[in-house]
Amino acid sequence: MDILIDFGAAVTLTEKATVFLPAFLFLFSEKQRSVYMETVNLHLKQENLKKDLKNRHIQLIAIGGVIGVALFMGSASASKMAGPALALAYALGGVVMYFVLRALGEVAVEHPVAASFSGYARAFCGPLASFITGWTYWYQWVVLAMCEISAVGMYMKYWAPDLAQWIPALICLGVVLTVNLIAVKYFGEFEFWFALIKVVTIIVMLLFGSAMILFGTGNGGAPVGISNLWTHGGFMPFGWLGVAKALVMVVFAYSGVELIGITAGEAVDAEHSLKSAIDKVFWRVLIFYVGSITVILSIFPWDTLPKGISPFVMVFEKIGIPYAASIVNIVILSSAASCLNSGMYVCGRMLYGLALRKEAPKFLGKLSKNQVPANGILVSAAVCLIGVYLNYTSPDNVFYYMSAITTTGCMWTWSLIMYIQYKWRKSLSAEQVSSLKYRMPCYPYANYGVILFMAAVTLGMSYDHDNLVGLYVAPCWYGGLYALYKWFNIGKAQTIADPKVQTEW
Repeated sequence: MDILIDFGAAVTLTEKATVFLPAFLFLFSEKQRSVYMETVNLHLKQENLKKDLKNRHIQLIAIGGVIGVALFMGSASASKMAGPALALAYALGGVVMYFVLRALGEVAVEHPVAASFSGYARAFCGPLASFITGWTYWYQWVVLAMCEISAVGMYMKYWAPDLAQWIPALICLGVVLTVNLIAVKYFGEFEFWFALIKVVTIIVMLLFGSAMILFGTGNGGAPVGISNLWTHGGFMPFGWLGVAKALVMVVFAYSGVELIGITAGEAVDAEHSLKSAIDKVFWRVLIFYVGSITVILSIFPWDTLPKGISPFVMVFEKIGIPYAASIVNIVILSSAASCLNSGMYVCGRMLYGLALRKEAPKFLGKLSKNQVPANGILVSAAVCLIGVYLNYTSPDNVFYYMSAITTTGCMWTWSLIMYIQYKWRKSLSAEQVSSLKYRMPCYPYANYGVILFMAAVTLGMSYDHDNLVGLYVAPCWYGGLYALYKWFNIGKAQTIADPKVQTEW
């Protein structure tokens, strides 16, 4: 196939073609650009995953991957950093999350693949960025999975205080591993129902909590009002620095929302499902997170929330719901299992994509008879055993350390997604931009805003002792990946195998 460009040369897209960087994409027609993306950069045709995720699955996966133990378990400790301004922190984070999803959606709707932004990094930033991004996202979700199994171990102590924390963590890991190995549709069903449990619980809390605030339900008929949002040291008792420190928990809470882009490779109708999920998840997350925090801190002064007890338990107990603590603990366990389920799904697909791009061992690119990347899932589960071990050796601190490490991985992923979309949009002509199916608004200012947000998160991490571990681990991780990239000559090997791939940012 010949692609004619303005300077009159003809470029033949064969295995012997010369290198043309994506900077020239703006010279191509829409059809030619699609051929370039599919044939040259992403190894799209190699993916053979089964497209079994329906729209209802993706809708609940989108929201379920975001609502985890950070809301049910971490909101009390986060309120100690920012006070009632924690709601503002979640609102700011929600806006940033929306633009990240829109940036990802703009590219993913045009080119839906399970490799998602890791594959796009290969196209627009070269093999080094692809290598670092793919492995970092895998690492982010593995660490997040360790957080979730830690939460399972911690909350099982409510019913069995003498039970070793690592035992329920190991059992939960085994169950989720089995579900992910069978078939993607079972992952979708598992995630659908577990996410639905979380959503229903939050809605019930919002309804009863709002009734208490407005009508005094559960408070002897005396409306609680919302004065607690400013009568205990003001709305921002710790100023903007407190908001910046709380942003660390916010990013941790929202981490995983980009999972929507990965589901594109196995969606029955990727374009419709992605656009619908992204549009809806923003409003749902704002209502669930900002709404929940506002209700909780209106009912209970922020400086009275005890650490280690879910504020949801306190709200349900105040309303008078029997067995409130047991109900919320069951929800938290299902929430942790849901996020762990998403983690196993992502990790297997990310290793599969890395292997297809020759950035991971070849055996990780093989599928089972059910078209599931079983090897990648098994390897990821084996690494998660480190989390089980840490629950045995350091049960009190493992959750907080792992959440800080997860945040640094999420910061890289979100920043790179915005950069990829920036380069993608910059390569298009005005006519091609107008023909995009799902354009991100506020380009390029939204890209700059997300980067500034990440700088604020980094500042917040540097001022909090518990989160410093994330900043310590990040240079070691990225430095180690760069050393491995150079040691195994991954970029050189890719250039020999595929001379058309770009090697520059």
